Amino acid sequence: MSKITEILRDSLIDKKTKLSDEQYFKLSEFNDFLQQENKKHNLTAITNEKSVAIRHFLDSLMLAECKWFQKAKKILDIGSGAGFPGIPLAIAYPDKEFFLVDSLRKRVDFINQAVDMLKLDNVIAIHDRAETFSREESFRETFDFVTARAVAEMAILSEYCLPATAIGGHFVSMKLTDSDDELEKATSAIEILGGKIVDSFRYQLPDDKEYELIVIEKVFNTPDKYPRRPGMPKKRPLL
Repeated sequence: MSKITEILRDSLIDKKTKLSDEQYFKLSEFNDFLQQENKKHNLTAITNEKSVAIRHFLDSLMLAECKWFQKAKKILDIGSGAGFPGIPLAIAYPDKEFFLVDSLRKRVDFINQAVDMLKLDNVIAIHDRAETFSREESFRETFDFVTARAVAEMAILSEYCLPATAIGGHFVSMKLTDSDDELEKATSAIEILGGKIVDSFRYQLPDDKEYELIVIEKVFNTPDKYPRRPGMPKKRPLL
């Protein structure tokens, strides 16, 4: 049994995500491919097998503890990096459709190779910046669940993610629990962009760190001028 499988089996016993042997095998395959390609392309700074299992795979699957994820059908992962949380979730939930967006071509190429290898027909990887992606008419305000993991501060993340979130849908940010000040500063930006903070969910991983899912509901349309041009949300966050 691989370290990935061992840790996930132990950690998911009382969680909503229930995996088959075939799904555990695919997660293990994905990890092997990640380790292989990471040596060539530096896709993730986390390389220890146990740390990868906890901080990438298990952390990704914790997103499914949200009731809004369970209800969602069309899911957007902004700044997906090496495919987290999108790929583990797509393996675990083949009935949902996943769009993984990243601004680095090498990461998108890696995701596409992994998708082909794992025969995932519910994943679309897109090479684009968050600021331009959600300006596309076919993507703007069309996703019922949008997430971002360790990408930027909340005010910036909200400008990346809320324009793509459908009315009545949810943007869920994955953060460490020391983000209260950051969230307070972002409240105005969230409201400007059409969102409302409705819930948060804290959880602890076997690495003894506590994490938080911050849930923002999309309550009205994002004004047309957002997101601003590439680089501006980070340079001048809405505060």
